[in-house]
Amino acid sequence: MDILSIIGVILGFAAIIGGNFLEGGSIAALVNLPAAVIVIGGTTGAAMLQTPWSGLRIALRRLRWVFVPPTLAFQGGIEKIVRWAVAARKEGLLGLESIAETEQDFFARKGLQLLVDGSEPENIRNVMEVESLVLEQRDIDAAKFYESMGGYAPTIGIIGAVMGLIQVMSNLSDPSKLGSGIAIAFVATIYGVGFANLLLLPVASKLRNLARAEAQFRDLIIEGIISIADGENPRAIELKLNGFLHQ
Repeated sequence: MDILSIIGVILGFAAIIGGNFLEGGSIAALVNLPAAVIVIGGTTGAAMLQTPWSGLRIALRRLRWVFVPPTLAFQGGIEKIVRWAVAARKEGLLGLESIAETEQDFFARKGLQLLVDGSEPENIRNVMEVESLVLEQRDIDAAKFYESMGGYAPTIGIIGAVMGLIQVMSNLSDPSKLGSGIAIAFVATIYGVGFANLLLLPVASKLRNLARAEAQFRDLIIEGIISIADGENPRAIELKLNGFLHQ
């Protein structure tokens, strides 16, 4: 669980609500169902319109990364690669076949299988780098979904504000209906700008950072696999891969 993300969400919304309270406002003044329907529904619909179904599924799955990010144990990865290198030196590349069959990480398992099959180091690098780039782009596209929502939300909020003002202008003769129209106008703007800057854009940035970290971990696996294919000494491999710990 990413405690920092939870604290960030709570602190951001608490600052807005607390500031409103300090200015003499009430929480009830910020609650407006029509404004929420306009902003949330309109923003979601616009983002869905530009996203294919497969991309939407990935984006929804990746949302949990914000609060439960994937575990990327770089130190553990290095230790595992060194063990592979020792096994390859003692038993040859075919000795990695049993290790490949039990490896949990599908990306590492693919690299090990390429090693066992006797592929050339350059071919192994090409195959793994292409797959890594595709996986990274998939994760970045998931972040773009929330980034696009963050771009649409303020504009949809302005649309809600204009709709509220239209309601006000059409009921100038009936003062009892002016309050609800003005409320929609201002609250819709707050919802649009608030959700974009306190939630949607930060979520997109977080997912981008996690996608970059995942790509770096795959780079670690690639370098380790290539080093084993080149027959490098396990100790030399460890020293080389330790550079990933400083990123």
